[in-house]
Amino acid sequence: MPEASSTSSFSLGALLRRPETGSFIGLVAVFVFFSIFGGENFMSAGGSASWLNVASELGIIALPVGLLMIAGQLDLSVGSVLPASSMTVAIISGHYHAPIMLGILAALGLGLFVGFVNGVLVVRTKLPSFVVTLATLFAIAGLTLGLSVVLTGSTSVALKGGPVAKALLGEYIDGKFQVSLFWWAAVIIVVGFILNFTRYGNWILAMGGDAVSARNAGIPTDRLTVALFMSSGLCAAFVGMSQAILYNSAQVAAGQSFIFNSIIAVVIGGVLLTGGYGSVVGIMLGTLTFSIVNQGIFYTGFDANWASLIIGVLLLLAVVMNNTFRNMALTYAPRAQGKARS
Repeated sequence: MPEASSTSSFSLGALLRRPETGSFIGLVAVFVFFSIFGGENFMSAGGSASWLNVASELGIIALPVGLLMIAGQLDLSVGSVLPASSMTVAIISGHYHAPIMLGILAALGLGLFVGFVNGVLVVRTKLPSFVVTLATLFAIAGLTLGLSVVLTGSTSVALKGGPVAKALLGEYIDGKFQVSLFWWAAVIIVVGFILNFTRYGNWILAMGGDAVSARNAGIPTDRLTVALFMSSGLCAAFVGMSQAILYNSAQVAAGQSFIFNSIIAVVIGGVLLTGGYGSVVGIMLGTLTFSIVNQGIFYTGFDANWASLIIGVLLLLAVVMNNTFRNMALTYAPRAQGKARS
């Protein structure tokens, strides 16, 4: 009997310790709320598509941003990489009529390059990644605006993607669901495999816990940091490029909302701002929760202007809930095991 009690307490403690526990509860509460007040429209295929489409684009960026945050870093430059890559493919393949594949490769290469610069600057200067990526955020935004005006004379460029590019990157399934949902699922699988089944996942968690100890243990923290920033830049560029193909145009001002929306989704998903704690499942759930609130408000009778208030309260509750679950997990298991032994 004591062994059974110990096993049961360990299972409960392990469950509470999971980063996605709080985000799952939050997702269920939000979904039930908008299902009641949003009615049939929210539950319809069109209603589901509205928040799933938002979640797919946000999720592709939130996953690598989440890995960076687990590793104790932060990337704000995604808000400028997205429109920069969008304008890159539009200018190359739209304004200059080059093959669409060349524009796609240039856009993705831009994202990788910006991520590489961010990573090298963080590693070499030892400055906080918040400061470095904030600087690159404004620098890239300025370059994108200036070069767009010089090359095209406009801040908006039309683009006609070919049928193959349109089908793979900018198509609607059944006229409602974006094909980016499949790309989001692919990113979830890849990032989940890396974090949970490879040594790199352990290295990322170790870096977030204590970067100095991780480096002393032989973990290549500098190279891993650069690689994480490059993955963040690549995913932001992918979303920007796919948006240009989907909407047949690109604009300089697009993408600014992704700066904080991605961070909010990651935090709601249970990732600590201090690093060393988080999961892919939690980030996915946090992305869904944010997207439901962001779009679900339009299906209720409430003023849509309240959406920001709800997201702000949700973010605060998520942080409090995550800390509460972690503290419960750390204190519950030892006490329960002590009772079992007695």
